[in-house]
Amino acid sequence: MASFNKVILLGNLTRNPQLRYLPNNNPVCEFGLAVNRSWRDREGNQHEEVCFVDLSAFGRQAETINQYMSKGRPLLVEGRLKYDTWTGQDGQKRSKLSVVVENFQFVGPRGDAGSQPAGQSSGHARGYEQSPGSAEQAGPPTAEVPDAPPADSDIPF
Repeated sequence: MASFNKVILLGNLTRNPQLRYLPNNNPVCEFGLAVNRSWRDREGNQHEEVCFVDLSAFGRQAETINQYMSKGRPLLVEGRLKYDTWTGQDGQKRSKLSVVVENFQFVGPRGDAGSQPAGQSSGHARGYEQSPGSAEQAGPPTAEVPDAPPADSDIPF
């Protein structure tokens, strides 16, 4: 039987990310995300429901999230569900459903470095590396827009 395990969430961090290292020196970052849902009932009353989700990121993504994110900041996450079970100190079986981050994108203003127009992201997890000499750069880089259109020889078709 075929299966599909994909989660896409957009929400705000509920706590500051916590970075730690596994015995093999691989970084892991754990954080929480609050995802809101608003709706109106048949009588027109406004309702809001909040879902709290625990997430884990590994490798360079873990270090990037830990470096740039903090409690209250918005984040778009793509990942997969993971179901963990264990026995607690009281002998009771416990379980937890969480999300393992496979990809993410920063959303909203960049903080101290300024802001971008609404609907634009301020960074992406893949392919981002901050160069050692760029201390003035407070967040992930953004693409530069050229002043003139490309020459005919630069067009790939």
